Amino acid sequence: MKNIGIPAKFGIMIAVGLIVYFLALSLVGLHTNPLFSFLNGAIMGLGIWLAIKAKQSSKSGRFKYAQGFTTGLVTGFIATTIFTVFFAIYASELNPDFLDQYLTVWRSDYKTGLGVTLFTVYAMGAASTFALTLAFMQLFKNSWNTQEAEKHTL
Repeated sequence: MKNIGIPAKFGIMIAVGLIVYFLALSLVGLHTNPLFSFLNGAIMGLGIWLAIKAKQSSKSGRFKYAQGFTTGLVTGFIATTIFTVFFAIYASELNPDFLDQYLTVWRSDYKTGLGVTLFTVYAMGAASTFALTLAFMQLFKNSWNTQEAEKHTL
């Protein structure tokens, strides 16, 4: 349970940030514009960055790449799962007309429903998590340009 503490804490914080941002957009009627979903990446990125940074700070010894990578992935998947559950409740119960407003062309031409939309939301979150974690771990990983590493070159 100790290993899941940092990802759970930051995953929940990311999910809350995404939910608050979505609800703020819905208050001004901009939640149906997909253009504003780009800020979701910034919220997710900041949370994953902070989670990996916290994991690195908590390690008294050497910080391994796999530890940071796992922390980023678990954090993002927790946040994505929580937000997808919220989105399902919002789109089906709180605002049933949301999908008609959001998917005007897709819904009539392709018969797209709630399931496909939820799959897309989850897939976008998972892809963002993976890409952001890979990118951030390039900054957090230990350099091989050390005197110890030079001993192992040809």
